[in-house]
Amino acid sequence: MAGRDPSWQEPLRRHGDGFVGRREEIAAFEEALRRSPEEAEPVLFRVHGPAGVGKTALLRRMESAARRARAATVYVDGPVADAVGAMAAVGEQLAQQGLPLKGFQERLAVYRRLRHESVAGVFGTGADRAAVTVPGTAGAGLPGPRLTPGTGAFVRAADPEQVVAWVDRVKARFGSRLRSYEDVRLVLSPLQVLTPVFLEELTEAVRGRPWTVWFFDAGEHAGPTPDAWLHDVLVAGRYGRPPANVLAVTAGRSRPDAQRRGDRTGPVVDLPLEVFTEAEVRELQAAAGTTGARAVEAVLALSGRLPVLVSALVTCCPTAPAADDHSAGTAAADRPVGPVRVGDPGRATAEQCLARETDPVRRAAVLACALPREWDEDVYRAAVAEEAAPLFDRLRRLPFVTGRAGRHRYHEVVRTAVLRLHREQSPDLWREQHTRLADTFRQWRERLEDGTAQDGGRWQDERRRGHRLEETYHRLCADPRAALPRALRELPDAYGHGAPTLRRWAEALLQAGRDADAPAAGDWGQRILTALEDPLPGVAALTLLLDGDALDTPGRALAHLLRARDHRNAGHYEQALADYRAAVALDPEARRAHHGRGVTHVLVGRYDDALADFDRVLELAPDDARALADRAEIHRQAHRYDEALADYDRAVGLAPADAWILAGRGQARQAAGRHDDSLADFDRALELDPGDFWALADRAETHRLAGRHDDALADYDLAVETDPRNARAAAGRGETHRLTGRYDAALADYDRAVELDPHDAWALANRGQVHQAMGRYDAALTDFDLAVELDPYDLWPLVNRAETHRLAGRYDDALADYDLAVETDPYDAWAAAGRGETHRLTGRYDAALADFDTALELDPDDAWALAGRSRTHRATGRYDAALSDARRVVAVDPDDGWSHYEEGLTLRAMAHPGWEQCLARAVERFARDAAGAGPGPSTGEAATEEAATAEGGLFVAHCALSSWEEADRHLTRFLAAAPHRGQVGEVLTDLDALAQAIASATEHLRPFRHRLEEALAALP
Repeated sequence: MAGRDPSWQEPLRRHGDGFVGRREEIAAFEEALRRSPEEAEPVLFRVHGPAGVGKTALLRRMESAARRARAATVYVDGPVADAVGAMAAVGEQLAQQGLPLKGFQERLAVYRRLRHESVAGVFGTGADRAAVTVPGTAGAGLPGPRLTPGTGAFVRAADPEQVVAWVDRVKARFGSRLRSYEDVRLVLSPLQVLTPVFLEELTEAVRGRPWTVWFFDAGEHAGPTPDAWLHDVLVAGRYGRPPANVLAVTAGRSRPDAQRRGDRTGPVVDLPLEVFTEAEVRELQAAAGTTGARAVEAVLALSGRLPVLVSALVTCCPTAPAADDHSAGTAAADRPVGPVRVGDPGRATAEQCLARETDPVRRAAVLACALPREWDEDVYRAAVAEEAAPLFDRLRRLPFVTGRAGRHRYHEVVRTAVLRLHREQSPDLWREQHTRLADTFRQWRERLEDGTAQDGGRWQDERRRGHRLEETYHRLCADPRAALPRALRELPDAYGHGAPTLRRWAEALLQAGRDADAPAAGDWGQRILTALEDPLPGVAALTLLLDGDALDTPGRALAHLLRARDHRNAGHYEQALADYRAAVALDPEARRAHHGRGVTHVLVGRYDDALADFDRVLELAPDDARALADRAEIHRQAHRYDEALADYDRAVGLAPADAWILAGRGQARQAAGRHDDSLADFDRALELDPGDFWALADRAETHRLAGRHDDALADYDLAVETDPRNARAAAGRGETHRLTGRYDAALADYDRAVELDPHDAWALANRGQVHQAMGRYDAALTDFDLAVELDPYDLWPLVNRAETHRLAGRYDDALADYDLAVETDPYDAWAAAGRGETHRLTGRYDAALADFDTALELDPDDAWALAGRSRTHRATGRYDAALSDARRVVAVDPDDGWSHYEEGLTLRAMAHPGWEQCLARAVERFARDAAGAGPGPSTGEAATEEAATAEGGLFVAHCALSSWEEADRHLTRFLAAAPHRGQVGEVLTDLDALAQAIASATEHLRPFRHRLEEALAALP
């Protein structure tokens, strides 16, 4: 048996690697290789045709031609799950040839890790093609919640930039936390992130090769192909310029999409394959030495001229004698053996080949090797009888067997025919052999699973999944009725790992249905595959399973949980909650269901319900550190900082090396005003995970809130460098620049933040503040208008808009905004004081006093409200009350020159002693500020503005002192400092108040007022 086998080896030896037919196709491909990359027009060849037509043989011939041309080649055998899988396969094979794509492989590893870590995230995991609906809510601004989504890989319903903007404002952070904007983009839009990196690395890696050729051979599978991605990359240039020396060849049954279909010229070449012509069949037989007329006619009749069957029959048929049929009589070798079934070429070919095999061991091995869908030497030994073990090398050389990297399979046309013969002729042996194979795959799977947790972790390992899938297939073939319930029960678990895994299970069901003549299994497979083409594939597939009685109780609970997750991902929160309720009802101890429902309750703002869900999670698992951190975050969002910190402290105690939990506690401590403790947490989190952008941005924000602006800028600079597309980092740095008076730098950062996220009301309002401080009131109002429109419930931009109207002298507009703010929040002291000041400026003194009283009831130490009420009392002749308020202002803010000025002016109006000393103290402080030695900004545009304001104060104070020459000198210096309209207007208002308090000064003030009015008129 181990000796020479002429029936298998001799014909193969004679025609060797001979390739008959397809000359035009080979010529077109070789012509492309002969051209230089710069002038080669075809970049994508698409081979397509029915099963058995020779697609794989043609691609192998093309691969040989490419290697002869010194091209680096990649051959992907079988369907790929998606374009990411295509890039991964290319990268892996190029690395094996010494052409690694290191940067791409690193990003790919990050992508895979993020998808696996997102099981409990805001978006969940496995929703690989789930749509994500972006809520139409406005931006909540900063400081905001921590970003912790894990998302499906392909987002159809929204622009990724909008999704990221929304995710950055989600009202909680749960589960796996993405570290940067680029991580968010990577998970939401992997092709947009990975493909440019892939092309950049590829360009460098293959620079020294004349060509790099990718072959994607889907075989006879009907699964997804990378055709659309290849067209986008190589033809449309959607992801940037591809290397000029790359060609791609795809093969599959399906005809290409009409919109991307090519011809035999241009960048895309379509190569439709048909069956051999009669001349090509005769040529192949002649090359093999079979020239007898009857043998030739038999092959033509049996094969249907399908190349794979022609090759098999030529190999199986004995060689005809060299003499012609009429020479010495017809040789027995000219006569085909066995019955001819022209209506079924595949079966006829199988019967013909098997009839030629007289050794029962070899014949049994041929039949047995058709049972596994793919086999290596281990699977082969499990499939065949012990005495056939030495025949492995012979079987893999059969003409209808294809193989690569040690794995082999029958051509689908031949395999289908052999399986049908085997099933019909030996049904008991069929069941026995399939059962033995199923048990073998089970044993291999259990060996790998030994010691692995019972949860979904067992689905993460590709080898375990592969063994489980083949076990399922063989059990379905052995006993479809008994195995189908278990196979259906596996479908929710498969989808829990991802849509590509569910597709593989559905394809196995479909194939088992065909191979074992089991229509129920095949029907389920087809229905699931159809559902996977739905815009919400998981929802559609799981609904199929839930609508019937296909699942047991645990399976139904899991299906409801996964469908809930997908509904939540799509923004269908009520449907999600309904499914979570169903999951909990079926399995009250399902932690994932309680957790997922808690996340959904957060997303719809039902925080009490969310807390109840997380309480239940922690009842089931008291030491679940992540669940504790999630509950802590809900407390933080509700400003219950003591409860939040209690949960965070316990979570940190359980997981002291979890950077994510430490950073969460840091943010809670920041919100509670414990800045030093907060910084300690962020420092530790960054030690554990130096690449965590969010911890870095949170630390920068904490430095800013604590007034440590230099430290804040250092962190923000690093954050912007690390993640230049993150709006939060740009806006935070802009705010730090604003606080330190660097208005131009602040505007540049805010412009960038708004460009990245046009819906960020916080960045818009802060940019409005910068415009306001620079006297650009129209620009400020534009920003405040947008901010109010985006978030009408946030009073901060509304009150800022009111203040800008007041500074611009648009008092009616200011009052309208202040009225709305006070009506919305009667406890806002800032809004009440601002309305009071507007009433004062318009002479409505009673209304002004009422508002100032309200503001001071809410905040008794508000120096601005005290000063406004003092001025109002003085304007109405209530000097004692005015003096009392003025002295309280000095007590609250003794370093401010205006505090002493108001006290001195009131004392002079009352003709009380001490007014000169008060005004002298005001002059001293104004002079200090004008010299840049005051407590205000010492650098940047704000320092210049502060100096101009101080010069205005010196001018007014010297007027109050009747030091007219000094007043004139400081007015000149004030106007030379290029004050903006608001500053000039403020000085004019102070002159009016001075004239009202000191009537004798009116004539002296008139020329000063005239100069100021002229300056104001000249300003834009």
